Amino acid sequence: MTRFWLQIGLVGLGAGACSALLFASMLSGSIVSVGLFYLSPLPILIVALGWSHWAGLVAALAAALGLTFAFGPFYFLAFLICIGVPAWWLGYLAMLARPAGPADELEWYPLGRLVVWGAVLGALMTLVALSQLGSDKATIQATLRDAIERMLRAQTQIPADKPLVLGGLSDAGAFIDILVAVMPPAAAALTTVTQLFNLWLAARVVRISGRLKRPWPDLAAMRFPLATLVALAAATAGSFLPGIVGIAAALPAASLLVAYAALGFAVLHGITRHLPSRGVVLFGTYAAVAVFGWPILLMTLLGLIDTALDLRRRVAALRGPPAPLA
Repeated sequence: MTRFWLQIGLVGLGAGACSALLFASMLSGSIVSVGLFYLSPLPILIVALGWSHWAGLVAALAAALGLTFAFGPFYFLAFLICIGVPAWWLGYLAMLARPAGPADELEWYPLGRLVVWGAVLGALMTLVALSQLGSDKATIQATLRDAIERMLRAQTQIPADKPLVLGGLSDAGAFIDILVAVMPPAAAALTTVTQLFNLWLAARVVRISGRLKRPWPDLAAMRFPLATLVALAAATAGSFLPGIVGIAAALPAASLLVAYAALGFAVLHGITRHLPSRGVVLFGTYAAVAVFGWPILLMTLLGLIDTALDLRRRVAALRGPPAPLA
């Protein structure tokens, strides 16, 4: 038992050091550091999936303490809230199981609920970040506007005492207003994507190492609880409310739409499973999303339609039972 906890501690400390370095790379200000920063939950997730959620917790605390000693106390809670605790929680849930049969069979925490948790955490993390900008809508928007304008002036090298001109745009102020309105839900969506990507990548790494105890799930069979659709409808309706309530409601609306886009990809994998041209369809879809971006909305719509109509069951019924073996 002592050897086990010693291993957990050493593995957790190593992963925490890696996570802290990835997080601290953001302070360099380079373009590459942005990608490294978004990978900072990865070491915590790897040890949580491959060793124990206790190792993930040690990694999160070690990284937070290391950043505190290096840069100050602000980074302790900042890291734990934005990186450490969400990564540990997803790793804990991913390895959660209960007995499901007489032959030591286990029922693992459903994949769909993991994706929904990724969306919830993405919205909560963005809400915490916005709360640091102000406690009301006007203050938050003013802070975002000032930050965006300073960034645009730095890129265009236009001093503060001169009008901001952006290419062929006749009204730079209106463009900034659009960015201010879009940025909070976009941040929630991006945070959700990074949460899910890090979870997937950590699971792949641990699986390759042979330490993943959970069987690899059938991604095409992923489903969401019915309450997820109710939550999306309520958040979408709430996003039209005035003030800080509308901004706060827009965050889970955006993150849950990302979750339904992931569900849409699962549906596409499921309904094309027996098509001869399946590879072409999947490659074309992923390429269109990567190149153009907007087809992700079609995948979100596909996920919503499947939730309402159960497309995968209907397509399976149309195929009929498998043909008998000759």
